[in-house]
Amino acid sequence: MTDAFQRTTSASSHFSDHPRERAPIIEAALLARKHVLSQKPFVLDLDVGHRLAELADEMGVKLAVNQNARWAPYFSYIREAVRAGLLGSIDAIHCDVHWDHSWVKGTPFEAVRHLILYDFAIHWFDFVRSIMDEAVPRRIYASMARSATQTIMPALLAQAMIEYESTQVTLIFDGFTRFDRLDRTLVVGSEGAIRSAGPSTDFQRVELTTSEGIARPRLKGAWFPDGFHGTMAELLSAIAENREPSHSARNNLASLSLCFAAVASAERGEAVRPGTVRRLPGDDELIKSL
Repeated sequence: MTDAFQRTTSASSHFSDHPRERAPIIEAALLARKHVLSQKPFVLDLDVGHRLAELADEMGVKLAVNQNARWAPYFSYIREAVRAGLLGSIDAIHCDVHWDHSWVKGTPFEAVRHLILYDFAIHWFDFVRSIMDEAVPRRIYASMARSATQTIMPALLAQAMIEYESTQVTLIFDGFTRFDRLDRTLVVGSEGAIRSAGPSTDFQRVELTTSEGIARPRLKGAWFPDGFHGTMAELLSAIAENREPSHSARNNLASLSLCFAAVASAERGEAVRPGTVRRLPGDDELIKSL
């Protein structure tokens, strides 16, 4: 893996707060035939992201996105349980996160209008995509609100509902929870259900229920830092095995299409079909300081 690591660049590791500048940096790295692990959110424009994915193919290198939540132990366990068929067909996915995101006060993130639905929730949109795989979402409805007592600019309360042909998804983000913080995930299928809950994303307990009984796996590690180890390890493995990384840029564009549609829905106050919004809505105004 050493040679692969030396030929890999994290093109945006020093530009995580500057998504607008990310694309030309990634392009330059690809043209130099460097493998790239890009920070998330990947791009502000789906067509730009597609062009970068095509360029990576042309240059014979790998382009992946740092969607580190995929390798959070509880998200990984849930995803692999679904892929192993333990839950059967998926009927519902419900996630609710209750935490205090006001730590961004005084940082560039405070200027991001859709801080929760765009910069934060991309992890949960990506999780939904990893569970639903190639299923096509019909529409998404999202909204946002400011807590009456929050002291920073971006709305810290947001929610989204995603409709598939036979699956419903709900995402709830309470980003100004001062007491009793909680993070929960529930995936319900025709053959079983799996839940994970804890006081934060780093401390979770998973329970899988099927006709055979209840299993409570003992997870090792935490989202921080193991999720970040996972993104780089998957990229290095893909390089060594000459295959597409599971968190490739092309794969990530489907997650971003959910994110962009959610932002558009919150702005318009109406349901939006994912894929119809090609660019982060109002990006010049929403992240003008980045």
